[in-house]
Amino acid sequence: MANISRALLSVSDKTGVIDFARVLAAQGVQLLSTGGTAAVLREAGLDVTDVSAVTGFPEIMDGRVKTLHPKIHGGLLGRRDQDAQAMVQHGIEPIDLLVVNLYPFEATVARPGCSRAEAIENIDIGGPAMIRAAAKNHEFVAVVVDPADYPALGAELESSGSLSDQTRRRLAAKAFQQTASYDAAIWAWLHDHDGGPAFPERFPIALHKLDELRYGENPHQRAALYALPNDPDGGLINARQHQGKPLSYNNLADADAALECVKAMDRTACVIVKHANPCGVGLGETLLEAYERAWATDPSSAFGGIIACNSAVDGVLANTIVERQFLEVIVAPEYSAEALAAFAAKPNIRVLQTGPLVPTPPGLRLQQIQGGMLVQDKDVAGLEDGALQVVSARQPNEQEMADALLAWKVVRFVKSNAIVYCRDDSTLGIGAGQMSRVISAKIAAMKAAEAELDLHGAAMASDAFFPFRDSIDAAAEHGIKVVIQPGGSMRDAEVIDAADEHGMVMLFTGMRHFRH
Repeated sequence: MANISRALLSVSDKTGVIDFARVLAAQGVQLLSTGGTAAVLREAGLDVTDVSAVTGFPEIMDGRVKTLHPKIHGGLLGRRDQDAQAMVQHGIEPIDLLVVNLYPFEATVARPGCSRAEAIENIDIGGPAMIRAAAKNHEFVAVVVDPADYPALGAELESSGSLSDQTRRRLAAKAFQQTASYDAAIWAWLHDHDGGPAFPERFPIALHKLDELRYGENPHQRAALYALPNDPDGGLINARQHQGKPLSYNNLADADAALECVKAMDRTACVIVKHANPCGVGLGETLLEAYERAWATDPSSAFGGIIACNSAVDGVLANTIVERQFLEVIVAPEYSAEALAAFAAKPNIRVLQTGPLVPTPPGLRLQQIQGGMLVQDKDVAGLEDGALQVVSARQPNEQEMADALLAWKVVRFVKSNAIVYCRDDSTLGIGAGQMSRVISAKIAAMKAAEAELDLHGAAMASDAFFPFRDSIDAAAEHGIKVVIQPGGSMRDAEVIDAADEHGMVMLFTGMRHFRH
């Protein structure tokens, strides 16, 4: 246990600092402070000593230099059992408690129109230096970086007059966590704005916990939701939840998959997802029409699914959904008052509002493996002009091309091996996650048959090339007229010949869309 006689308070976030300072003052602790914090404490009637009075040096450079002084850092770093003589020799008094939080860099750069100068001025220097000094010397000094800790620490001080070794160790760990996260956020912003290498030698990640989830994918797994710093596309992270139970790990994963898919559509669209795979996608002149088409693909799988829309949900659609199916989550940019009233009749439905949707920006996707992390570009690339090749003898008509392009957009969001059948603005069958591409095609056809959907004249998309002609022959038996695929197989000529034999159109995209 270490007694606290002297505390330095210098905070950007003033939440709760007056009450905490009053607890300290009541314990007879001398309060040191800087600038705005000192002014706030004095206004509250507290006796405060300016840091400049301790150092004998004024705050300079518009406050850039306040606490960077041996009398401050010596007071934080001095070991009471070894450095007492040096401290006395140089007139350094010990500081037993440091209360600091940092300039709001992440909040500043998140504001629209934030200039580089504003960002740079919100990089805290003195704060992290003091935090690290106090945390290093936590055997003798307590460091507080989070206003949420004030009540518990105040209670401990009032009950025992000091802070325990365990408390100081916990606070030190949190302090280093704070400075590491802060520096990582600054690095991420500078890296993104100054064109740093895509894959730097070191890759710091600053994650901020938003919520602890009830459990993970399964009840025996713990889980939490974290936010990335400076992410221009917060997606679900920034969505407003109008109603419903708390979002689960699986809800978030599925809703994210649905949202990413619907954002890829350039017309009014609805996507229904189950276990992170689309089970139905529809386009339409209205959102109701799009939903009807998505639902018709696989009504049984849509039960208990996630719905994502790329335009405002009105009362007609909301009532149709509520009357027709059980769902976990619906995500949309906007809801009418009538739509919210309709969903309110089913209070367990989680209703998420994202605001205007923007295309998913380029960036990196991370996946943990044992002992490391795989990092790759996000798969957000569309078909470039001139990339699409007609390799068959027959040319597609306008409708066939539209069907093929929709199937190609959808197949990117289906787990590999993936096959998607489409016609007339709707998916007809989706085969996902099979080790064999032929089996995925069979499952997609089986799904279409179960939903009583006719595949004649439809387009088929494959996320990767066809290694043999067998899938083309099977597709022809179902009446498929257009096949869109990356190409690139050693047997492309054999596969193209099969398409020509069946009078089918075959399109090569030159781009694979594996998804694991």
